[in-house]
Amino acid sequence: MNEGSSKKLLDRLIGFATVSRDSNLEMIAFIQRYLEAHGVQCELFYNEARTKANLFATIGPVDRGGLVLSGHTDVVPVDGQAWTVEPFRLTEHDGRLYGRGSADMKGFIASVLAAVPEFLRWPLKRPVHLAFSYDEEVGCLGVRSMLAELEKRSHRPQLCLIGEPTGLKPVLGHKGKLAMRCHVKGAACHSAYAPYGVNAIQYAARLIGKLEQIGDELAQPEHHDERFDPPFSTVQTGVIKGGRALNIVPAECEFDFEVRALPDFNAQEVSDQLQTYAQAELLPKMRAVQRDTDIRLQPLSAYPGLATAPDSEAARLLAMLSNSSEFGTVAFGTEGGLFERVGIPTVVCGPGSMDQGHKPDEFITVAQLTECDAMMVRVAEYLSTPDY
Repeated sequence: MNEGSSKKLLDRLIGFATVSRDSNLEMIAFIQRYLEAHGVQCELFYNEARTKANLFATIGPVDRGGLVLSGHTDVVPVDGQAWTVEPFRLTEHDGRLYGRGSADMKGFIASVLAAVPEFLRWPLKRPVHLAFSYDEEVGCLGVRSMLAELEKRSHRPQLCLIGEPTGLKPVLGHKGKLAMRCHVKGAACHSAYAPYGVNAIQYAARLIGKLEQIGDELAQPEHHDERFDPPFSTVQTGVIKGGRALNIVPAECEFDFEVRALPDFNAQEVSDQLQTYAQAELLPKMRAVQRDTDIRLQPLSAYPGLATAPDSEAARLLAMLSNSSEFGTVAFGTEGGLFERVGIPTVVCGPGSMDQGHKPDEFITVAQLTECDAMMVRVAEYLSTPDY
């Protein structure tokens, strides 16, 4: 196997257990050494604790915009999953390459790195930028510091291609996400005297019921966008904690909910509606019993949706690179909306399928990796044409 082949590089990348809760610095250091061995200089953007970093590198002229090839280095945990192969070691079987992150999305990163010699051989008229982030899986958190720096530059990238697994099908849109935690502070007492306490679980249940009502309203046909599946913004409560014993009126309850929002819908409206309901309907009743009761909403994470116009330059580029103009959307989120917010039009297209992502025995096919390698050649050819 060629040391610089995408398969060999994927083998190395899978070997770094870059679960979001842990550091990604060993993988970043490997990528940096690889790029600098090819004469490509790198910039690192660290988190505050300096335990994680984004990497940004440019190949080609530095006084022009060019194209970003973007991917995240972190992966989801394997805890509790029934793997039949070692998750952090690449295993090949029947045309499949198994390992955590093989599809989401180290396969794309491996293909990009394997193409570096190709990018260096071509007379690029516009640069190709490599942008590898951390903490995408926990709310697209890490990339923001890198984007804040790119936004300041006079020659920021003109376009971005995010290589999330789409089966190499061209994608122009996805929903945004808002994740929130609701803390309900009630008042405890013996359950025999329940009316003299404030049951935090019961008030949390009313709030969750309100979220269901909001979700039902968002699902009405007038709010539909048929490009997406499901074609409306959704609201979902996923975690709830509260209570200590059955004979104690619970004083504390908290629950987490999320909004998966169509690109033209502001997910914050759901949180605002819930807060208004709490202030107007619930808190007066709670405080009539105990003055220091409370309902508090805490943001956990958020990222915007993506809706790139099918007649845009970014869409035309994607059609050329993917050999298809049958544009689609995906249900999962990406960092694309954040790139858009700093003025970098973005599209999504990468090898593998999210049907395998986050699951035990995650895999990418050799065929998909090979097709992505071919797409990287088209990237080099495109950036070398004078009329780009």
